Amino acid sequence: MYIKKRLLTLTLILSLPLIVAACDANNHTAEGYNNATLAQAYEGWQKSSDSAADIAFLDVRTAREFAAGHVPGAINIPIQELAQRLNEVPANKYLFVHCEAGVRSAKAADLLMGAGIHDFDNIPAGMRGWRKAGYPVAK
Repeated sequence: MYIKKRLLTLTLILSLPLIVAACDANNHTAEGYNNATLAQAYEGWQKSSDSAADIAFLDVRTAREFAAGHVPGAINIPIQELAQRLNEVPANKYLFVHCEAGVRSAKAADLLMGAGIHDFDNIPAGMRGWRKAGYPVAK
């Protein structure tokens, strides 16, 4: 019994860093940027409707995808054009970067980090998650 208790205690102590890291896994990436949950993104969107808010949404999907439905007020710069259009990324606003399902926005996040832009969160759930959550969509 004593050995089982000690083994359990040791296991818990050794697992603690992994547990803590797993709890933060949805927020901070190894690349150095944050991933936002849909709830965090929606809260940011609600704040962005205030004209004084320093928040913007950057949609890196194609123009066709954007026209089919997007986060109201979002800026569309397709991932294929982002490197050439970095001057269009609002420098004075905190960004929420998204695509359809998180793959292109993760690439955009890497590109933004490489360009020295750090004030943003990636939305891994993308527009797919946004629509599924029932959040507003503009066309």
